[in-house]
Amino acid sequence: MRDQRAADPTARPLYQLTLEEARTEDLRSIRAGGGEPQPVAQVENTTIDGPGGDLKIRIYRPHTTQAQPPALVYFFGGGWTLGTMDTSDGVCRALTNKAGCVTISVGYRLAPEHKFPAAVEDCQAALTWLAENAANLGVDKDRIAVGGDSAGGNLAAATTLITRETGPHLIHQLLIYPNTDYRSTTPSLHENTDEALFNAKSVDWYWRHYLSTPEDGDHPLASPLRADSLAGLPPATVITAEYDPLRDQAEQYADRLRASGVDVELTRYSGLVHGFFTMSGVLDAAGHAVDHAAGRLDAAFTAALVP
Repeated sequence: MRDQRAADPTARPLYQLTLEEARTEDLRSIRAGGGEPQPVAQVENTTIDGPGGDLKIRIYRPHTTQAQPPALVYFFGGGWTLGTMDTSDGVCRALTNKAGCVTISVGYRLAPEHKFPAAVEDCQAALTWLAENAANLGVDKDRIAVGGDSAGGNLAAATTLITRETGPHLIHQLLIYPNTDYRSTTPSLHENTDEALFNAKSVDWYWRHYLSTPEDGDHPLASPLRADSLAGLPPATVITAEYDPLRDQAEQYADRLRASGVDVELTRYSGLVHGFFTMSGVLDAAGHAVDHAAGRLDAAFTAALVP
């Protein structure tokens, strides 16, 4: 994402900080750009049994008259290394309200303490838990979507590859400028080199924390673009930013989904940088993008009600 400290000439990029410093600064900058969080009907923090022990989740409930509202499972961004459920709090609240869905944010394990595929396993565990407990949670088990931004978009794409084989059935995937290919050498990686912004060095820094070996990057659950087939995956909304090193690989993924027979809407936001989706407090375009994403989710949830 754009480093909110860019106006400070003494500031260093996140990848030049210690891990602890980077985590603190990342959360601070996102909060600074996110604006005032929207109120929702209810927020509940709880834990479920995860592959690595207790797995934190946060459940956002909308004001709704639906007896069984749909559900969105959302994964925060941060290069699998930074971020918490607080990172995506503003986005989750907005999507909950605008799409009329129960949103479950997942506090998956972070690298480098927990390397690939720990985060994928946690995200899939949360999806499975939701489906198995839909009745108790009061949500419609037949209207579940998945989404995330940046590394969260990568995790969302990875979970669709798993659920295609094992369930639960997903009706939509919302992918916000996702990483899709560890081996990517596309033009956007080489064009976006501004040290005050998320750049190719940032991408490499995150991958080095996430993967135990470079060979792990070839696994489709790390690099969904490398999956043998994308056929049979849920319809997708893919959002990219013009000045983002991940732009091309995200758009390549959208193109490949479409070529595999998946219904895809791809939108590139001109003049914007990686991370803009969480910056609705300072960027009007971010609010428009969140509204658009919520509209796509709402349409998918509504269509799933038709017999």
